[in-house]
Amino acid sequence: MRTLIIHNPSSGFGSDAVYEFERMLLEAGDECLMRIAEVPLDTAALVRDARDFDIVVISGGDGTVSALMYELRGSNVPICVFPSGTANLISANIGFTPEPAALAHACRQGVSVDLDMAEMRWRDAGGTIKSQGFALMSGTGFDAQLMRAAIPAKAMLGQAAYFAAVLENTHPAIERFTITVDGTTHEREGICCLIANTAMIQGDIQIVPDCRMDDGMIDAIVLETTDAAQLLKPLFAGLLDRTGRSLGRPHLETFHGREISVQSAHPLPLEIDGEPLGDDIRSYSARSLPGAVRVIIDSMSPYYPRASLGRAASDVRGKTHAGVRPDLVHDGERGPGDRLEAAR
Repeated sequence: MRTLIIHNPSSGFGSDAVYEFERMLLEAGDECLMRIAEVPLDTAALVRDARDFDIVVISGGDGTVSALMYELRGSNVPICVFPSGTANLISANIGFTPEPAALAHACRQGVSVDLDMAEMRWRDAGGTIKSQGFALMSGTGFDAQLMRAAIPAKAMLGQAAYFAAVLENTHPAIERFTITVDGTTHEREGICCLIANTAMIQGDIQIVPDCRMDDGMIDAIVLETTDAAQLLKPLFAGLLDRTGRSLGRPHLETFHGREISVQSAHPLPLEIDGEPLGDDIRSYSARSLPGAVRVIIDSMSPYYPRASLGRAASDVRGKTHAGVRPDLVHDGERGPGDRLEAAR
């Protein structure tokens, strides 16, 4: 088996667990290429020869994982998400265990399923149209403000940096949002508007009930509170009812669709999968990318039953390269940050 591991050592607390995973993965006759990702990420270069491998392992935080998954969209290359970041919510939403041994075993088993991503489009301050994919949630308002404020303390405090940022801004501004979902427009007020491809946060709490990565849909979520203290109510409801099917989610209103556009009365900060962007914006659009990425799963994943049905599942040992994007076709030469290892 040929494996490409792309590792971002600057993610999270700089865990070396991915090297333990590598040792557990390799068997006699295998080949593994370790490629170190530098910031800012050159996603196209990092996956330039991805189709030459049986599996691509992405090791990093949610921002790194999301960016590389998006670069691999439509390639049919099986991806293993290795959690090396601060929150690791993409791995949690897929339902993967964080244990290196279990992840290595899942790669050897080779069960994969096609999961959705989403794509955000916006115009920056200079008028240039930009686009970026996301696997979890993205949006504007208070959430993006917290992500931006947490950056200085993130390396030291980890997830606690986000709570510290909330305490520094307990009275966020209320904004008016114009939300168009598959052609139907809604006017709402709140402190942020998020678009979710999947919506499970820390503690296995589902912000939106039944928001999945295999339904071809996305959700607009408006947080309709007037201060940060009111966030305690939906969080408490989430602790008592993690799925959200019994108690619902107080102060949250959601809209379900395939294409969603959002406009705000004032420019607001934007975050994509937990990574704040530089410019404040007034409008953006998002769309679902159904079955965009092929992801390795194990029996712990909520998507595993679909693999057994065979609708969108495959085995890495029998994968094809149909649908590979032309820009992913490269000569396969190793770069200066690559390390090749072969098991003997």
